[in-house]
Amino acid sequence: MLQQDLHLTARINLYYDLFVPENISKPAPLLVAVHGYGAHKRYMMREAQAVAPENFAIVSIQGPHQHFRPTESGYRIGFGWLTDYRPAESVAVHQRFILDLLEKLAGDGAIDPERVYLFGFSQACALNFRFAFTHPERVRGVVGLCGGIPGDLGTNENYRPTDADTFYLYNDDDEFYPLAKYEENAAALQEFLPNFESKLYHSKHEIIDPMRADVRHWLAARA
Repeated sequence: MLQQDLHLTARINLYYDLFVPENISKPAPLLVAVHGYGAHKRYMMREAQAVAPENFAIVSIQGPHQHFRPTESGYRIGFGWLTDYRPAESVAVHQRFILDLLEKLAGDGAIDPERVYLFGFSQACALNFRFAFTHPERVRGVVGLCGGIPGDLGTNENYRPTDADTFYLYNDDDEFYPLAKYEENAAALQEFLPNFESKLYHSKHEIIDPMRADVRHWLAARA
């Protein structure tokens, strides 16, 4: 007799980098940086440090799914957050990762759990929105760059509108998301969220300096 899709539950390590500036008042506001598909925590830490106000702590978390990705200098290890196979399980890992981190860092006295901001690029964008809509009381702000939104926004009974300030940034020449899709996403978020703003930039699927400057200003105004 064939039995399929049986499973065992295993423990894995989830990796993150933490940056706490010296000589800041604690507990500090926290920027949670979440990389896109094929990237890693070091890359997203650099991006977060380029936009975070001086009084912010930063934690950059790394996706659990590792794979080889081609680069100009050969294959390198990249990381992702989810695939089409049982994506709900990967969403749950992402959310548990953030919740456990917030509990640990708040328990250590490093961060203020009332001032948490999510910062995600590409694949991480929709994941961070899912977290904010499922745990609206845990975030003060959400910054989403060049990514999608939850496909079940209108049907998931677990989602609740968050009062968190939300900033959605996207480009007009993105090779992965057509402009019409971005505009559709922005309209859906505008309808769902009370404190939402978006902005269009002229580039491909990437974080560009004008974006960094606007995110830095946006965070500083709330810091």
